[in-house]
Amino acid sequence: MTKEKTATLEMLLCAALWSIAGIFIKLIPWNAFAVAGMRSLVAGVTIYICMRLMGCRYVLNRRTLIVGFFAGCTYLCFVTANKLTTSANAIVLQFTSPIFIVLYSALFFKKPVRKWDLAVVLVTLFGIALFFLDQLKPGYILGNFVAIAAGMFMAGMFVAVGELDTQERFSGIVNGQILTFLAGLPVFLLTKPAVTGAIVLYILILGVFQLGLSYVLYVRASRYCPPLACCLLGAVEPLLNPVWVAIFDGERPGVFALLGAVVVIVSITVWSIFGQEKGQES
Repeated sequence: MTKEKTATLEMLLCAALWSIAGIFIKLIPWNAFAVAGMRSLVAGVTIYICMRLMGCRYVLNRRTLIVGFFAGCTYLCFVTANKLTTSANAIVLQFTSPIFIVLYSALFFKKPVRKWDLAVVLVTLFGIALFFLDQLKPGYILGNFVAIAAGMFMAGMFVAVGELDTQERFSGIVNGQILTFLAGLPVFLLTKPAVTGAIVLYILILGVFQLGLSYVLYVRASRYCPPLACCLLGAVEPLLNPVWVAIFDGERPGVFALLGAVVVIVSITVWSIFGQEKGQES
């Protein structure tokens, strides 16, 4: 099997592992920060062990700290959103991160926004608006905003990663786990949540597989899988996430949320495929 095919399979497995977040977060009756903190503790240890096995060393510099900041904020916002709104809303609204990358590039790097990009931004915003029509409860509305914030921070993480080498990418992600753990630890100590065998198992699954090994697979895949392909393969996550939650927790998004999900996923996928071609022609 070629390196490119191996990378494709690694990215598919990565997205599948990402997709199990919603169901296990819902099953843990803890405060969101406590869940995020303990999940990241396990994930950080898992990623660091894999780094050492792969011969990578931990690097602490300004670039890895910046990546860590955006990654940590992404993890905290995503878990919080899952507690405040439906898992479908949380993952699909976070999937808007490519749109924020376009906006950051225009605002901070003075890159011109093409008509194609602007059109996709407007269509995506329409899709987001459908989520809010369907979820009029105050908690759901707040959760939707937090999920959008997760997408904004994730976009910042992707921009910050830039051209970092493998060691710096791993180190930045580990820094994100450390930040999340430090943010969640005081909440865990203050709330003193019940710890059962089942909850420990869920935390281990989230930390080792959903957040730990998944990011190891992502970093490995990104070496031979182009960013466009990674983005498209990553779309498996928002498709599978609500399926697991619907099957095992009975949570189902409303009609407008489903329509919004279709609009967001289709618009960003089409933009990912044809937007690059448009950019090359301009």
